[in-house]
Amino acid sequence: MAAALLANVLYSAGFVLQKRALAGLPSLNVRRPAHLLRHLLGSPLWIGGSLALAGGFAAQLIVYRTLPMAAAQALFVSGLVLLLLFSNRYLGERTSARERYALATVLVALLMVVASLRQSTDSVGHSSPFALIALLSGVSLAAGLGLYTATERRTAHRRRHRHRAPTSNGVEYGVAVGFVYGVSSLAIKGVSAHLTTATLRDPSAAAVALLTSPYPYLLLITGATGLLLSQTALQRCRASLIVPVCTTTSCLYTAVVGTFAFGESLPDDPLRLTLRLAGAVLAVAVLLTLTTHQQTADTQELSHEPR
Repeated sequence: MAAALLANVLYSAGFVLQKRALAGLPSLNVRRPAHLLRHLLGSPLWIGGSLALAGGFAAQLIVYRTLPMAAAQALFVSGLVLLLLFSNRYLGERTSARERYALATVLVALLMVVASLRQSTDSVGHSSPFALIALLSGVSLAAGLGLYTATERRTAHRRRHRHRAPTSNGVEYGVAVGFVYGVSSLAIKGVSAHLTTATLRDPSAAAVALLTSPYPYLLLITGATGLLLSQTALQRCRASLIVPVCTTTSCLYTAVVGTFAFGESLPDDPLRLTLRLAGAVLAVAVLLTLTTHQQTADTQELSHEPR
């Protein structure tokens, strides 16, 4: 739990630092990765934020070695409160009443998941057939990248006709990046499974076992992809909208897909099972409702614009 809380602090601080750095950079485009990286690596503030995020990944490894994936995601979602405090204090961002109600509902869903946990009976998975991980990752990455590309096109179209992008794009960007980071979480889980107590006593054996597995390379690819995508999204939308949606999507994805892929059983007790499933469904419903409402608001706003 201490490692999970540390990861929350590092992730929240990292996103806020990156958002502040991005405000002073020219417009970024993922279709020009060299241009994007040159600007990012030239910002000391952005590098500091990236180091904080890297520390969050390291803390995540510890969490995944000791807690079931569903339990870990429940703790990570709690970092949303810290992120909102940071974004309000250091970025001057304000959330709407509807967004605050939505996030409060997500926290209720989190409490339902936490209430379903029992350390004595919840199992911690340590292995999964990589063919299954590859299949799940391929489908998820295709969905995330497809949604991101479609959102970019809509944003570009709106910018040609308006002075700002619609708020609903923040939700769509967040869901798209959340899918990519969800696959990263599966890779982190795979890496942590290779760092057993026995292998840690022999660093050379641990290094060989890790480097001969596909997980560090999957983590490198998805981590880099998620980083690039998230920077353009953060530059165009509020961190207080992007990061909560991204975190909730990633956590739900990891809890559901990771539990299945790594063979971590669901609770046998009907009440605990109901709490866990209902919490996940509630959080997803909140995201879908928020997205639908914002898209409707944008449509109405466009209809009132002068021709």
